[in-house]
Amino acid sequence: MRKPPPFDSQYEAAGSLAERIVAEGAYCVAAIGAFSGDETRSADEVFLEQNTRFQAHIADAAALDAQLAELVFCLDRLTAEVSADLDSFRGLTLREKMAGWVSRQRMWRMYTERVREAPVIERLLDLLTKSDALAGLIAGQRAALTERHKAAELGLVDIVEQRRRLVVSIDIARLKMKELNAKALTTQGRIGVYGNRAHWEQMEAERRALKAEVERISAGEHEMRDDSQRRERFIGLFQAFVDSLNGRIAACNALLRKLLIDVEERLIIYQAQVDTDRPGMKVRIKPELFPDIAAPIRLFEKGMLVAQDLERRKSRADIELARRFPTYAESPPETSGAPLIDTARRSFRFSLPFLRS
Repeated sequence: MRKPPPFDSQYEAAGSLAERIVAEGAYCVAAIGAFSGDETRSADEVFLEQNTRFQAHIADAAALDAQLAELVFCLDRLTAEVSADLDSFRGLTLREKMAGWVSRQRMWRMYTERVREAPVIERLLDLLTKSDALAGLIAGQRAALTERHKAAELGLVDIVEQRRRLVVSIDIARLKMKELNAKALTTQGRIGVYGNRAHWEQMEAERRALKAEVERISAGEHEMRDDSQRRERFIGLFQAFVDSLNGRIAACNALLRKLLIDVEERLIIYQAQVDTDRPGMKVRIKPELFPDIAAPIRLFEKGMLVAQDLERRKSRADIELARRFPTYAESPPETSGAPLIDTARRSFRFSLPFLRS
C-alpha cells in the first residue's frame, strides 16, 4: 500500500483548495446568471474564457474531493493502527501473571489499569478531534455546493427555456417566409396576364413588399438561429458544471456517511477501553466539544452505541465510497462476520477484521 501523506498537512492543503474553489465556483454561477448580459464581446471570446475557467474549476473540485476522501481513509488507517496497538495488550505481563497466582481478580485489575493508562486513549481523542474538523470541512462544502447548485440550475433552466422559445420562433419564422414567398411567386405570375399596366404596377409593388418582408423575417430568423446555436454551445458547458456540482454533493454525502460510521467505531473502541464511569473520562467526549460529529457522540453519551451491525454498515459505506473513488477500492477481508469487539473476556480483546492494515 502506498504511504499516505500526513493528515495535518493534507487537511491544510484541502482547506486552502476549498477556499480557492469557493471564489471560482461563485464566478461560474455568476457567469450562468449573467449569460445574456455581455454583448460587448464576441460569443467565441466569451466562450473560450469561460470554458477555460469552468474546466479548471471542475478539475480543482475533483482534486478537492480526492483529498477529502484521502483524509477520511487516513483517519481510518490511523484507527486501524490504534486498534493494532490495543491488540498488543492481549498478553499478560510476568508481573500480572505472578499476581494471578495469588488473586485472579488482582491480576485482571492490574491488566485493566495498564491498558487504560496506555497512550492510545489520547490517540483516540486526537482522532475524534481530527474527525470533527474534517466533518466540518466536508459539511461546509456540501452546504456551499447545495446553494451553488440551486442557483446554477435555475440559471441553466432559464437559458434552456429561452432557447426552446427561440427554436419555436425560428420554426414560425420559416413557415411565415414560406407562405410569403409563395404569395410573391403567385403575384409575379399574374403580372402581365391580368389587368392593365396600372394593375401590373400595383401587383409588382405588392410582390416587392412581400419579398422585403421575407428578407426582414429572414434577417430576424438568422439572428435567432445564431443566438440558439450560441446558447446550445454554452448550455453544454453549463450543464457539465451543474452535473459536477450534483456529483460533488453526492460525494460529500458518501464521505460524511463513512466518516460518521468510523466515528462510531472510534467511540466504541474508546467505550470498551475506558471505564466511562470513572470521573473525568466520559466528560472528555461531549457533543459541544465536537459539534460536527455530535450525532454519534450523543449515542455514546446515552450508551446506545453497539458494535453488532457496525461492520456491515462500514463495509457498505466503504463500497459506496470506493465506487466514487476507485483508488480506495480494496479486496474484502478474508474473515467476515467476526465481532468488532470480543466482550467475552475481561481483557478487552479486540477483533477488527475489516480494518485496513
